[in-house]
Amino acid sequence: MENKPKFRPNPSLKLMDQVREVLRYHHYAYRTETTYCQWILRYIRFHGGKTHPKLLGAPDVERFLSHLATNGKVAAATQRQALNAIVFLYRDVLDLPLEGKIAPARSKRQVRPPTVLTQEEVKRLFMVMDATHALMAKLLYGAGLRLMECIRLRIQDVDLGQGKIFVRGGKGGKDRVTILPGMVREELKTHIDRVILLHHADLEEGYGEVHLPDALARKYPRAAKETRWQYVFPAKKRSIDPRSGREMRHHIMESGLQKAVKLAADRAGIMKKVGCHTLRHSFATHMLENGVNIRVLQELMGHADVKTTEIYTHVMQRDIDALRSPLDHLFA
Repeated sequence: MENKPKFRPNPSLKLMDQVREVLRYHHYAYRTETTYCQWILRYIRFHGGKTHPKLLGAPDVERFLSHLATNGKVAAATQRQALNAIVFLYRDVLDLPLEGKIAPARSKRQVRPPTVLTQEEVKRLFMVMDATHALMAKLLYGAGLRLMECIRLRIQDVDLGQGKIFVRGGKGGKDRVTILPGMVREELKTHIDRVILLHHADLEEGYGEVHLPDALARKYPRAAKETRWQYVFPAKKRSIDPRSGREMRHHIMESGLQKAVKLAADRAGIMKKVGCHTLRHSFATHMLENGVNIRVLQELMGHADVKTTEIYTHVMQRDIDALRSPLDHLFA
C-alpha cells in the first residue's frame, strides 16, 4: 500500500500563514490552532524574533522549554503543550523533524486530589444560580460533562426520550454516551424550544448557519442550516466565523459559565476552590458513593484508563467518615 503524499504548505505564504494552512488541512480545532500559533510565536520571539525556526534546532527548543519551566514557572501540562506546538511546526510545516532527544528542565507535575463538593454544597450552589447558567451547571454535575463538552452540545446530541446525552469529539476526539438527569429534562426541553425559535428567526433573516467540522461541511453543504446541528447553548448575537468569514451563530462563551460558577460559590459561602470542573469531579465521586460500578463510571466519564477514574476513590466521603483521628482516640 502506497503512503499518502505529505501535505506541503504554500511556500509563497508567510510562516504563520503556512502554520494555519497545515493546521486546517489536518482539521485541528480552532482553539488548538490559536494555541499552537501563540506558542510558535513565543518560541520565535524568545530567540530574538528575527531568526527563522528552520535555522534553529533541538538545543534551541530545549532552551525555550527550560526557560518556561525555570523562569516562567509553568505547569507540566503547559510545557508539554508548548512542546507539541513546536514539534508540529518542525515536523508538519517545515518538514524538518527535530533530531535527537529533547531533554529540557522539566516543570514539576504536582498530583493533587480533586476538589469535590458535598451533596449539600452542590444544593447550595444551585440555589444561588439561575437561568441558562444554572441549567448548564446542572448538566456538568448531573451528566459529568466537561466544560467544553457542555458548551458544544448540539440539539441532536440530547435524547430527551431515552434520557441520554451523546458527547461528540470529547477529550482525545472520543465519543461517548452519558446520562441526562431526569430533573432537568423539562427545563432543557423548554430551553431547546426557545433555541429552535431563535434559529428560525435567523433563517428568516437570511442567516441560520452554524459551524460544522470541515469533513461534514463538505459532504453535507446544507447541514449547517439544519435545526438538529444548532448548538443547545447558542450565543446571544451572531458573529463572523474566523475561518469562513461568514456570519453565523456560534456557541456561548465558556467564560460566562466559569464566572457564574465562581460567583455562585462565593454567594453560597463555599470556601473551597470551585470551578466548572469541580462539578464533574463531584459527579464522579457521588456516583461512586451511591454504589455505581467503577467500570460503568469510567465509560460515563470517558476515561481511557480506569486508573484515572480511581482517583475519585480517594476522596469518597464514606471512606473518610469511617476513620477516627488519633487525637480523638487519645482523649476518648
